[in-house]
Amino acid sequence: MQANERLQEFSQRMAYEGSPHIGVEAFDPVPEALARHSERNVHVLRALASLDERRVEGNDDDSPLIQELQRMDSKINVLLDIVDRLLLPVSMLPPRHPVRFNAVGVMLPASLLPAADNLLVRLHFDACRALPLELPARMGRLLNEGDAFVYFCEIGEMVEDGLERFVFCHHRRKVAEARLTGAIENVLSSKHRV
Repeated sequence: MQANERLQEFSQRMAYEGSPHIGVEAFDPVPEALARHSERNVHVLRALASLDERRVEGNDDDSPLIQELQRMDSKINVLLDIVDRLLLPVSMLPPRHPVRFNAVGVMLPASLLPAADNLLVRLHFDACRALPLELPARMGRLLNEGDAFVYFCEIGEMVEDGLERFVFCHHRRKVAEARLTGAIENVLSSKHRV
């Protein structure tokens, strides 16, 4: 029954929709591995946020200088981590697949799933390919049209909050891009009428 409740919760929240590089493997959710993945995922989500040049949010208590220094510090940490891993060549990344995810879980092609209940979902984003999100999950439900729902488990509150912010920022960018495209089309169509 938990899978159905999680699927309902997933459906009620805003979700990221895109085609990142994604891989799924069987996973043994021992406490040490869960803690390691949680800490790393917090770092990756911060890195992705700091690499987003359009980010304008900040803590009202911090001065603009402090915010900029924190952003630069995050970028330097990301660069050091990338150099340390010697960047994954595209040929070593898992293939891209259309997915839809939020802090509850992910809808993905069922063909990606190994025969296991405990899973580790790896999402590689173009902004920082060498640093994937590695999210412990459980098999939820097989859905129509060859898709499956997998729900995240034991990801931690900070990772959940980071995923919510990531999804929100992605959605906000998509809306802004759609508005810009619409404005450009309106300008071009008005020029043709003149």
